[in-house]
Amino acid sequence: MVERSSRRILFPAIMVAVLIVMLIFSHLLPYTQFVDPKIEQGYSIELVSENLGGPACLEWAEADVLIVCDRDEGRLVALEFDFNTINSTWNLVSTTTWLEDFIQPHGIHFDEDFIVVSDLGRLTRINHSGPDTTWMDSIQSNERWVLIDEVPVGNHQTNAVNELGNGTLVWHVGSTCNVCEEEDERNAALLWVDPETGENAILASGVRNSYDGVWVGGLGYLFSDNGRDWEGDHPLEEVNLLIAGEDYGWPEDDPEHPIPAGTIGPVATWTAHSSLNGMAVRPEISTFPGSEYTVYATVFGSWNAVIPVGHEIVQIDFTENISQPQGWQGDVTSFATDLGTPLPIVFHSSGNYLFYATFAGGGSLNVITTEDVVSA
Repeated sequence: MVERSSRRILFPAIMVAVLIVMLIFSHLLPYTQFVDPKIEQGYSIELVSENLGGPACLEWAEADVLIVCDRDEGRLVALEFDFNTINSTWNLVSTTTWLEDFIQPHGIHFDEDFIVVSDLGRLTRINHSGPDTTWMDSIQSNERWVLIDEVPVGNHQTNAVNELGNGTLVWHVGSTCNVCEEEDERNAALLWVDPETGENAILASGVRNSYDGVWVGGLGYLFSDNGRDWEGDHPLEEVNLLIAGEDYGWPEDDPEHPIPAGTIGPVATWTAHSSLNGMAVRPEISTFPGSEYTVYATVFGSWNAVIPVGHEIVQIDFTENISQPQGWQGDVTSFATDLGTPLPIVFHSSGNYLFYATFAGGGSLNVITTEDVVSA
């Protein structure tokens, strides 16, 4: 009797322990570094730089200077390259810390005479005198002007800051929770921002966690949005086409009403809970597959999945389709897999190089090229 009683106690204890281990594993899963990247035939992946902390953004300051937001150390890192356009080769010349004293920076925008940095709950402007001078040196001593401050941050952060094409900035602000009614309307939204005055307002609402966006000529502003957790295969990760003043569904969306009445649906979707984040528009002159309406995006991976999802770069080809509510349809295909934790992504202006950074494992920068484009 004692033995049977012990078994009845031991079995549930073992099951609880197994569930705890599975839960811990699922939380660590997206940070697991895959060691065997796979890429579409005809393309190759090369390591460019390591020990970049927690790379959260990539942006070209100049044609040969790439800036990395290091979320972990609160700094901006400048990587200088030497590109040989005749032989289509690249060489990393230097890696230096450029600007410091930020709090988890996630985005940066360059203008002719200023930069704007998105970090934890705020948007900061720093003036400079233009790329034809020593502005990358002199900007370090320039005064920082906080355009927006004290935006609540919780489950998600304040992310990319981009330009809409008319000088107005768009700032991606995540939700403070998984599913809730936000106390501050600036959360779970895209904000328009006047970079001269700091004036801002809601541009689009119902956007749970939009990490990045890109302006595509002839199409409009496309942005990623990652949906709620804990509801199985709902919802799919989204790419949306911006319509000013519209609502994109969260938190009213649910499995029975994925696109609630009165809200806007996506123009492309990908695997649920896979965390589609960084976006880069393909240059028209690019050697990469696609058209002028093609976007490449990183898929980070998620702790909210027992079977691994994400850890890849996808190619999204947009075509006009009058049967769709917004007149466009995005077809998504996997371009590179088993990449670890890809987050920011950017094309070089030449179109020959696609750079992406992995967030976990110390932070690394990688480049994808066609097989006849090699490093120097």
